[in-house]
Amino acid sequence: MFRTTLLFFATAVACSCATDRAQPFNAISPGQFGLDAAEVAQIRRKMQRAVDVGHISGALLWVGNGSGIGLLESVGTQAQDSSTPVTTDSIFRIYSMTKPIISVAAMNLVESGQLGLDDPVSDYLPSFLGLQVVDSATGGIRTANNTMKIRHLLTHQSGIVQQPFAMNTPLGPLYRDSFPDVLTRPDPDAVGASFMEAFNTISAQELATRIGQLPVLFEPGTAWHYGHSTDVLGAVLEVASGQTLDDLLEDRIFGPLGMEDTSFWVDEKDASRVAEPIFGPMTDNTQVRGMLAGGHGLNSTAEDYARFALMLLNGGALDGTRILSASGLDLMREGTLGPEVSRQYFFYGDIGDWGLGFHLQPTTEDPVGPHNFGWRGIGGTLFLVDEENDFYLIYMVQKWGGPDDTPFTNDIAARMVYDAMRN
Repeated sequence: MFRTTLLFFATAVACSCATDRAQPFNAISPGQFGLDAAEVAQIRRKMQRAVDVGHISGALLWVGNGSGIGLLESVGTQAQDSSTPVTTDSIFRIYSMTKPIISVAAMNLVESGQLGLDDPVSDYLPSFLGLQVVDSATGGIRTANNTMKIRHLLTHQSGIVQQPFAMNTPLGPLYRDSFPDVLTRPDPDAVGASFMEAFNTISAQELATRIGQLPVLFEPGTAWHYGHSTDVLGAVLEVASGQTLDDLLEDRIFGPLGMEDTSFWVDEKDASRVAEPIFGPMTDNTQVRGMLAGGHGLNSTAEDYARFALMLLNGGALDGTRILSASGLDLMREGTLGPEVSRQYFFYGDIGDWGLGFHLQPTTEDPVGPHNFGWRGIGGTLFLVDEENDFYLIYMVQKWGGPDDTPFTNDIAARMVYDAMRN
């Protein structure tokens, strides 16, 4: 079975980059994060176990900070029948880890004066004028009392939901019938030609327009619920900037940070680098479509996403390039789930909070104590940034369905790293 060492990976990353780009990726001792050799070996064994039992093809775990990489372990291969090992150059569908990137781009536009957190969404997307709310109990529809604002899209307090999370509400069938949902139906053989034609041609603007024509589940600002808020935010960013979302991200995020392999579509020449699940299928990320999905559309590598995470750990800047002001990032990391906001649908229940695009989860047993921030993808990926303990964590894998009792997951990755740090 392929084994990757920290030294091999750090050398490979450094050799593949310009000198100024490689600086944050020097190999440093795991001891700088409180990890000893036995703890690193235990983490690796658990990762390898998930491959050995046939739940995943391969995975990668990366822990670093501004000084370098203290933990970088990879197991398995990019696909079940492949001999190509998972490396920092492997390309993963990051799904909802797209959302924090879109949220940072939104704050970048706020700081440049092109967008306001309290701007009505309808200022950019007219279909949201005359917003309506559906009654969850009766299905009745009435005019909304609150205005949906840009900040509500960032905090998932817009009332916009998503079909997989709304089938027990009156909105579920409306979403299903109004636009295709690639996350629940990624297999062209299962959904038919008409579905794929619709998905291939619908744009972010069209999706947002259709969502705006539907009622929301609750008054904006009164509850948290996961869904298409960041897809709508992506459409807003296109209007506010006058650019398509891919060009905006290249100019504001990817280019300045050197994220050369992060994009909505993977070039055919890089198809051999794409990681695949054992169970599936996942969407074909080499197929160019009309949808630039701000909520789930990006592909990335561990190296690229590490640069994004390190920028956040550094207070909004990397390699002399500032993406956000420190105060702007601080604002994104402030909790928004006050007593007036319902936590009925919040993934973490009474634990933690939500900022302007990030989860805020306590890193100790004190529920109001220090928090990390970040998010995860439905394909099994995770990133988090912990300012208090000065590290970021990236976990890359492709898992879609299959057994539930996988020996190593993103939650286990984070828990084992924290447990080792505390010992």
